[in-house]
Amino acid sequence: MGVRLSGSRPLRHPEVMAAPDLSVLRSRFPALGRRMDGRPCVFADAPGGSQMPEAVLDAMRDYLVGSNANTHGTFVTSEETDELIARARVAGADLLGADPDQIVFGQNATSLLLAVSRSFGRTLGRGDEVVVTRLDHDANIRPWVLAARDAGAIVRWVDVHDDDVNLDLDSLDAALSDRTRLVAVTLASNAVGTVAPATEVARRAHAAGALVCVDGVHAAQHRSIDVAAIGADIAVCSPYKFFGPHLGMLWAREELLASWEPYKVRPASDAVPDRWETGTLNHEGLAGFVAAVDYLAEIGDTFGAREANVGDRRQRIRRGFDAIGAWERELSDRFLSGLEAIEHVRLFGIGDRARLDERTPTFAVRVGEQPPIETTRALGDRGIFTWDGHYYALELMERLGLEPDLGGAVRIGFCHYSTPDEVDRVLDELATLP
Repeated sequence: MGVRLSGSRPLRHPEVMAAPDLSVLRSRFPALGRRMDGRPCVFADAPGGSQMPEAVLDAMRDYLVGSNANTHGTFVTSEETDELIARARVAGADLLGADPDQIVFGQNATSLLLAVSRSFGRTLGRGDEVVVTRLDHDANIRPWVLAARDAGAIVRWVDVHDDDVNLDLDSLDAALSDRTRLVAVTLASNAVGTVAPATEVARRAHAAGALVCVDGVHAAQHRSIDVAAIGADIAVCSPYKFFGPHLGMLWAREELLASWEPYKVRPASDAVPDRWETGTLNHEGLAGFVAAVDYLAEIGDTFGAREANVGDRRQRIRRGFDAIGAWERELSDRFLSGLEAIEHVRLFGIGDRARLDERTPTFAVRVGEQPPIETTRALGDRGIFTWDGHYYALELMERLGLEPDLGGAVRIGFCHYSTPDEVDRVLDELATLP
């Protein structure tokens, strides 16, 4: 089902700024200075986790050195930890366009979805239905499937189109009914980079009387997320995908957080949102998270966005992502254009360069008949870091016929700190492989 790229003319965006001075931006990321055999490494593994700017590392160290304590104590470092948690909730709210009391932190998005789906499952009755998609990461599939199984509910599936690997909305319509209780959908595929029509999915789901859970883990590195504009009822993202530490964050409407019963220990608070956070949080991670959100609010200035540092943090984050998106479209256009000359490389997903707004700079490819693990190993030996396999998008890889026998695909992912030279280097190396 891999597609050959067309020879369409490059998409041009008149509003896109000239190439930014990435040397200044990249100097803020210590990891990007790594070298192998005298050459800079290419971090084309961004979909699996981004690198962190020094400000994030400093914030985590500063917390551990100066304020390391548990919460709700009567001494200064404990009070500082309480204040940090409050600031982290505000940062999460600014990131998603939400209210701080609706922000929940945890180990990762997967564990948070498993927790909330377990509680949601207690509201299901036999014969109720949940809807999941073939496009999603398994973290936004399996928790709902398990909840349905335990409740005796029914699972309905939304398929993808063969050509562009985006959601088939006719399939969604066929899956919805007056028994649908929840629809789970990704904002963007972590496997093939497709930006899903989540707002339209939410509109149709709500018309059927269902709740909507959106997975923003991949999208949050590339797009500004507004949960109200999308029409979501639940959303998750992971700070380690957008230049922060390894954490998970969940947002949900306050009435859901208050009415659904979490599994928790008896001494834990029953207040919202605390009741959803099991045990002690990763406080140093929260310090890094706040710094990562501040970084996103500052990035527009680095890219020369007009009025980047005017307005509140939410507005600045949105403008920063506008600048990130413009630059990433240029990187995507360059990569897709280069692939046109490499006949033995197949792309899975949107290859039309007139549709760059419908994808992130994440690409699933296969090089001839070479197993993906051999491709990524060969690239890794040359200092280019990529992923192979299914990346937990198991349903999608099976749908594309790439799992279980073919080893999935090779995932190449760029982000805002990637350079045109890095894109060219990846293309040059792909061209030399079998």
